[in-house]
Amino acid sequence: MFDKQQRKLKRSARLISVLSKYGFKDMLARMNGGNKAEAPENTDEAVSRGTVYERIRLVLEELGPTFVKLGQTFSNREDLLPPELIRELQKLQDKVETVEMNVEEILENEFNISVRDYFADIHKQPLATASIAQVYKAVLIDGTDVILKIKKPDVQTLIEDDLLLIKDLEKLVSSYSEIGEKLNLKQAISTFEKSLLEEVSLINEKENILQFRRNFKNSKETYVPKVYEELCNNNILCMEFIDGIKITDTATLLKYHLDPIPVSEAGLRLFVSQILDYGFFHADPHAGNILVKKDGKVVFIDFGAVGKIPPNDKEILENLIVSFVAKNPHKIVRHLKKMAVSYQIPDEKRFEADVEDILNFVHSTSLKEINPQAIINKMKDVLKDNRLYMPDYFYLLFKGIGLIEGVGRTINPDLDVVKSLHPYTRKIFARKISPKNLMKTGMDRMMMFTDNVDEIPKELRSVLQKLDENKFTVSSEIKNIEKTNQLIKSSIVSLILAMVLGANIIATAIVFVSETGPRIGELSLAAVLGFIFSVFLIIVILLRITRK
Repeated sequence: MFDKQQRKLKRSARLISVLSKYGFKDMLARMNGGNKAEAPENTDEAVSRGTVYERIRLVLEELGPTFVKLGQTFSNREDLLPPELIRELQKLQDKVETVEMNVEEILENEFNISVRDYFADIHKQPLATASIAQVYKAVLIDGTDVILKIKKPDVQTLIEDDLLLIKDLEKLVSSYSEIGEKLNLKQAISTFEKSLLEEVSLINEKENILQFRRNFKNSKETYVPKVYEELCNNNILCMEFIDGIKITDTATLLKYHLDPIPVSEAGLRLFVSQILDYGFFHADPHAGNILVKKDGKVVFIDFGAVGKIPPNDKEILENLIVSFVAKNPHKIVRHLKKMAVSYQIPDEKRFEADVEDILNFVHSTSLKEINPQAIINKMKDVLKDNRLYMPDYFYLLFKGIGLIEGVGRTINPDLDVVKSLHPYTRKIFARKISPKNLMKTGMDRMMMFTDNVDEIPKELRSVLQKLDENKFTVSSEIKNIEKTNQLIKSSIVSLILAMVLGANIIATAIVFVSETGPRIGELSLAAVLGFIFSVFLIIVILLRITRK
């Protein structure tokens, strides 16, 4: 505990020094209870003359990898930050130095093994260096080429200390101005912390790879690298080495008789499939993270950052796409509100009009001329203007679509992103109108109805009981009592019809999965008749409600 406090004090001193250097003494004074004299006097006039947004970027760069990643994460949050700051954050680049590592010694200490029993060779120099880990090429004892991703020493401790500082900074910014409170920075920082801790965990990355292998095990368009689980832990990841071509290297693709246009279309299809088929997608699909094998299969690498869409949200996302294709702004607004973490829409009509403007823009533009990034930017502006705060995966989707579309356009300027969605929209439509889905939806609605009936307040039940026993009295005069009684009787009839409908749907579902009895094609005759009867009851109930 004492060591942890010492580390935090040391990083805090570093933070104060850097903030002071870039002219944020007024913020430091607030942190020190208004005593400006306690802030360090090392301000460099040259660096403090830039705009406040430029100086924020410089502060993040100087504070190191964790803060750079923080800036990069917020660089696509136009809903939270002003455009000038977004532009500065987009300039952030990781400045990473290679660290000397004794790979053999690390492996033996981590796994309590003799390296010679597992490896025929391990390269001394890293293939790549990132802020969290370094990657080395190695050869297993059976001759298989692999890569070893090894976490840098003390990086976990450094990130944990930095996260504590970032939380302190968030409190400082929130108290320094109303902006931090208004933008809900606390929630955004909490999300960043969760994402970064997942990324720094190589066990988490291993599980992500295994999930992708399960999802695409039968795919003819992609290949997911094999993981050697016995040589993996939280600090080391051992996986198959992919001898692939960078997807934007068109000259090499052509050399191996690979047409870049089908390759780009396959890459886009795979990314859309990750989102709509599995709700589990690569969150950083830039050109360096996509390779092409010599057999033409597309390979995504570096699975430290992934997006995960909850099942309920995945269904809402599908409905959103269907509404988009159907040009229905009212339903798009409704689905966006369902998906949002929170919202404070000042003007619902204006919101719907903003969405309709985007639809008009998309449907009045030639498909090949549509720029998805422009649509994404318009959508972000609409969300920001109407104060909708969406879940984290939503912004990862925006980022991923922008990256993959940029990669595709690099090698295929005529890449049609909207066209890639067509097979999925057809699948969604077909699934939603299938008898099986209609029955499931009916059962879900019936269960919801039953739950609501069970939750009727005791007071209302008491009223119904008194009505039944002719003990119901009202102390004031009621006009048109005949119509009131008629309404009550009509409601009870409708309730009975709804209960019959629910029972019929359940019975039909049971018969539907049964393989006995006469059949029409692959469907049970009894199930078809039950389905028709359910539709008839629905129509009767709707007519009764409409008539009243």
